[in-house]
Amino acid sequence: MKRASSPISRPLIWMAGLLILGSSGNVFAQHQAVDFTPGMPFSEGYIAGNTLYVAGQQGPDSHGKVTGTDITLQTTNAIAAIEKVVKKAGFQMTDIVSVTVYVTDLNDVEKMNEVYKKLMPDPKPARATVQVAGLIGGAKIEISAIAVKH
Repeated sequence: MKRASSPISRPLIWMAGLLILGSSGNVFAQHQAVDFTPGMPFSEGYIAGNTLYVAGQQGPDSHGKVTGTDITLQTTNAIAAIEKVVKKAGFQMTDIVSVTVYVTDLNDVEKMNEVYKKLMPDPKPARATVQVAGLIGGAKIEISAIAVKH
């Protein structure tokens, strides 16, 4: 026999479910841009719930220019730039779970890995490394990251 539900019981059950979901985590968490400069087409990072998405970082010098053609220096600067965004967002480098590395020359990967292994905390996040035809500003490397607060 099919039980009839009153028009009031469905909304009450639905509301109870929302209250349970809302109290068990960041379901209704605010979204927040990190290091957004008005007029720019992107933010350096974006928080959605307990996840931080870090935009591709090249690590320019204090004048905003890519420093030299040395992959080790550019990798060092890019990781330092990621760390700046991560900390500004209230996350830790150990919260990083995924990284994408874009390089213009796969022959640079070995040198990049030397720096990466020293500067990225253990356990190392999951990573993809991709060769691209070019990067803005003549950079040899750009790194993006995703961090999740535990």
